[in-house]
Order: sequence, then structure tokens, then C-alpha cells
Amino acid sequence: MKLSKEVKTGILAIGAILLLIFGYSFLKGTNLLEKHREFYVKYDNVEGLAQSAPVTINGLTVGKVQNITFANSKGGLVVKFTVEKDFDFSKNSIVRIYSSGLIGGKNLGIFPKYDQYVAKSGDTLKGDVEDGMLTAVTKALGPLEKKVNNTLATVDTLLLNVNAIVDENTRNNLQEAIVNLNTTLNSFAGVSEKLNRILGNNTGKLDNTFTNLDRTANNLSQLTDSLSQLETGKLVTDLQDMVDRMDKIVAGIDNGEGSVGKLLKDDKLYENLEGASRQLEQLLQDVKLNPKRYVHISIFGRKNKEYEQPDNPDK
Repeated sequence: MKLSKEVKTGILAIGAILLLIFGYSFLKGTNLLEKHREFYVKYDNVEGLAQSAPVTINGLTVGKVQNITFANSKGGLVVKFTVEKDFDFSKNSIVRIYSSGLIGGKNLGIFPKYDQYVAKSGDTLKGDVEDGMLTAVTKALGPLEKKVNNTLATVDTLLLNVNAIVDENTRNNLQEAIVNLNTTLNSFAGVSEKLNRILGNNTGKLDNTFTNLDRTANNLSQLTDSLSQLETGKLVTDLQDMVDRMDKIVAGIDNGEGSVGKLLKDDKLYENLEGASRQLEQLLQDVKLNPKRYVHISIFGRKNKEYEQPDNPDK
């Protein structure tokens, strides 16, 4: 059976029309060959969301935005999107507009919830808009701006107080203090220079002094070693023996033993020594008063003169 040119032309026209419809639907994000579900979500502002923007669940692309239209005369918007993946989620899930990157466009993300209320094609879901980078930065800078303003106000008050305190007299005093400080620093610099000069001229003497100190320290160390080598136990024992002997000697003297003890304790010996001393004193006095009685030269045999007791024997 032959087909006429008209039939062939009609078939080609129908194929072209179908191909055009399929291509147009594909460019809009709808695949006529795949089963898909349609959902709706309402927004006051879509934040630049475009048609054919991807729809994701947990980062996986599951559909596309089909259409964005006004819901009413007050500017409300309705976004129609499809979900091609066979994935069930609750109709209480959140559909959020978020930014895909720093320079990327907006995407539509489904944040699923799981309960007995499974979303069906044609349901209207809850919408939400994620803050963009500039909005987040602005919100973060809001409290910081308040703190900066408060700080600036505090600084302004502080500067006013400082200006009130630092009057002309105070400024003059500060200038004089700075001048005196510079003079003092210059004096310190001169003293430091002189000290450096003195140290430079006496380097040899300082070296000798430190050498002598080292020798003295070595001698002290040797002395300490020598003292540490002494038999301290024997030395203490000898000292104890000597102390015991001294105690015995003192005890003997106190008991009247020995010559010293008898001298100190024997009253008769003391009295005899006192009488002998008195007689010796009288003898010396008589010799002084009558020397001829004891020393004389007689040629013709002169008779000795008898002893006469002096009137004051104590003189």
C-alpha cells in the first residue's frame, strides 16, 4: 500500500508538532516520558527563584520548578514544582528557597518530615526562605553595630572627661615633665657612657678580682672538704673527756683536795699564812727603822742593842 504525498506530509507534520511539544516541555523542566507529581508552595517573596530551577531533597535533584505565578492581587506568589523521584514524604514538610552558592542562583529544597500524612500530587506545602549571605551578615552585624555605637559613645564621654581634666596648666606641667624626663634620660646616657669607659679602663683589674674570687672560693671549698674529713665523733668525745676532767678537778678543789683545795678550804693554813705575812711585814718594818740592828761592823766588840717594839707596829 502506497502512501500519498499528502499522507506522508501529514505524518511528518504531526511528528514535528509532537517533537516540538516534547522539546518545549523538556526545556520547561517537564519530562513527558516520566511519571511525576506536582506540588505547590506559597511565598511572599521568591528571592529571585527562576523557572526550571532544580528541586532537591537532601542535596539530590528530584525535580524542577515548573511555574511561578501571582496567587492574588496583593503580590503573593505560587510556585509550582514537580518531583520525579518516587520518594514519599509528609505534606507537613518544609519547602525552602536557598542559595546554591556564592554566585549561583536559587534552588528549591524539600526538607522532608515523615509521618502518616503522606504528600500527594496537587498538595500545597509549607514554604520558607533561607537568609542569603548578605542578610545573614547584616543580621550578624546588627548586634555588633550596637556594641560599636555604645563603645563610641563611651569613648566620646571619656574624651570629654579627659579634655575637662587636662586643662592648660596640666598640659604645661606635662610638657615640663617630659622635658625633665628627657634631661634625666640624657644624664643617664652620660652616666652610662662614663661607666662603660671606667669598665673599659679597668677590665684587667676586674679580671684579676674575679680570678682572686675564684681562688678564694676554691680555698673555701678545700677548707670545707678538710673540715668534712675531720673525725667529728672523736673530736666531740675528746672534748667531752676534757670537760669531765675539768669537772673532777673543780669538784676536788671544792672538796678541799690538793694544794689549791686545801688553800681554799683549810682555815688553819690560811691563818698561818696570814700570821707569817704579818710577821714578815713587821720584820721588814723593823729592818727599815733599825738597820744597824741587823747590819753593823764593830772593831772593838760593841754590845748589841736590844730589840724595842715600835709604837705603831702596823706602819
